[in-house]
Amino acid sequence: MALECAETAPAKDGPAEGHRRIRLDLAYHGAEFSGWARQRGRRTVQEEIESALQIVTRSPEPFPLTVAGRTDAGVHARGQVAHVDLPAELWEQHGGKLLRRLAGRLPADVRVFRLGEAPAGFDARFAAVWRRYAYRVADHQGGVDPLLRGHVLWHDRPLDLDRMNEAAALLLGEHDFAAYCKKREGATTIRTLLELHWDRVPMDPYAAQEGSLAVATVRADAFCHNMVRALVGAMLLVGDGHRPVEFPGEVLAGGVRNSAVNVIRPYGLTLEEVGYPPDDQLAERGRLARRLRTLPGQG
Repeated sequence: MALECAETAPAKDGPAEGHRRIRLDLAYHGAEFSGWARQRGRRTVQEEIESALQIVTRSPEPFPLTVAGRTDAGVHARGQVAHVDLPAELWEQHGGKLLRRLAGRLPADVRVFRLGEAPAGFDARFAAVWRRYAYRVADHQGGVDPLLRGHVLWHDRPLDLDRMNEAAALLLGEHDFAAYCKKREGATTIRTLLELHWDRVPMDPYAAQEGSLAVATVRADAFCHNMVRALVGAMLLVGDGHRPVEFPGEVLAGGVRNSAVNVIRPYGLTLEEVGYPPDDQLAERGRLARRLRTLPGQG
């Protein structure tokens, strides 16, 4: 899935002397990307933006981006946030024209919609207090409208959202989500799940068939690798009657991956929004976020 967890980056509180920290708000269609992070020989969102930024500023070296949450191959975003530290002189020279120049240089499947100087203490990754994803599922018997196929998963059985929401409520709060994550060396899988619920939303009014989409809203302070897609996979088993309401909670309590839980396809997943505290709390939030978390009793 999307590497929904925050990226690994050096810990620092602000830009180097003589530089300005610039916040970028951006969106992308993930189908043709191998995720956010640079990978040798693969097309990534990070590389496209860094390359475009280097070209439009006529810089000899690229400026590295720090992102709120890395996404993996096939995952979309329309509320992604990143920052870049630019030399003050370069920002003064190019800042007013940068948005339009990037629009002219970037490919059509990635856009920077806003950019500007970030407040003191801002860090796109560490200052974030939550990330919100949506996962969209169509359970219409006839499948997904062809024009929606790139961001909606088809589930071939009707889904009972009442059962799914009952199961979701048992997962809220701070837990070790190891059973729903792909573990990474030296990284914690403790997360605080702030919001998890399913809603029926109308199909696109121009869609070929009638009906609605089942949409999961998933919000947490951070996510670990595969977490959203595994959670959704477990709840789909509840919604179509294959598993009881208690099943996702039992998997969580087990603490290990369960072979019955599929990490479902990435294209139904979209990073919708990243939340930040008031400006005067950014620096403190960044310091707190850098701490390795443990649950009570773990030390």
